[in-house]
Amino acid sequence: MTRIERVEAALNGKKVDRVPCSVWMHLSEVDQDPVSLAQEMAARNEKFDYDFIKMMPFGAYSTQDWGAKINIYCDKYKEPVIVEPGIKDVADYEQIQVLPATYGTWGKVLQTAQHLSKMVSKDTPFIQTVFSPMTTLKKLAGDRLVKDMKENPMQVHAALRAITETTVNFVESNIAAGVSGFFFATQCATYDFLDDALFAEFCKPYDLAVLNSYANKTWFNVLHIHGSNIMFDELSKYPCNCINWHDRDTQPDMKAARAKVTKTFLGGIQEVPTITNGVLSYSSILARSTPEEIRTHIHQAIDMVGGNSLIIGPGCVCDPKTSDENLMAVREAVESYKL
Repeated sequence: MTRIERVEAALNGKKVDRVPCSVWMHLSEVDQDPVSLAQEMAARNEKFDYDFIKMMPFGAYSTQDWGAKINIYCDKYKEPVIVEPGIKDVADYEQIQVLPATYGTWGKVLQTAQHLSKMVSKDTPFIQTVFSPMTTLKKLAGDRLVKDMKENPMQVHAALRAITETTVNFVESNIAAGVSGFFFATQCATYDFLDDALFAEFCKPYDLAVLNSYANKTWFNVLHIHGSNIMFDELSKYPCNCINWHDRDTQPDMKAARAKVTKTFLGGIQEVPTITNGVLSYSSILARSTPEEIRTHIHQAIDMVGGNSLIIGPGCVCDPKTSDENLMAVREAVESYKL
């Protein structure tokens, strides 16, 4: 099977010759330059013979054009960090205006997709990373956000509408650039951050506006639910054909999740980055294990769902300190598993 045929089969619950896989990490040494980032993603995918590319713009890309101050190091082991929020008082919510997809940092990330589309082989799917509107606003506002949601809801909603429209503009331009789909990431669908009522008011409508803007236009659409204590049952109903979460670190695991939903799962590799003051630290099986331990870990994940409707990948983003030998072990693990 070609890469596209393999991924499409997994997404449609059909038989595959082997379970498809991919691994992604922050590429902070090159992620400020669209050409360099596209080249690195394409080269790494060929080096390890993965089945698709999950694009890796830096995690704060959606905040810079609305005033977040970011320290950028261009260092493989130091991701860009938000050091000053874009929203410091209530009036700042009103400064968030709708942006075209070609503007500023949004435009640079769009250019990455445009360049990548010319570099990858025709049988290699690639998906763009987009953040939920509330995730972007959370990064912009920081610790004050929940209080403002309760005390200044009109201003928060106005900002969310502008972020949503901007994100949809970005989605449409990425579709024109040729992406296969989107990796829609939310860091807000967790009871550690919001209760059901606040999520229903401030997250879900804006999430759905973005998701529905491409649900019937692209074929490989992943929902990433970040964190622990997640709202899995609610988000599993979202319009997507693939779900990714910290399945080896929080409930439900893939076996329990399969009893709830039939959508394809992307995961099985325990990678748990923790964000503290904007800085990532990793609990990483790929970085700390031997190749044989990685193969065993992945085979256990495949066993949970019998290899059906499954794509192997990290539960989030993997540690950039992971060795090439261990990255290759992922590909070897799916090759050696007998379906």
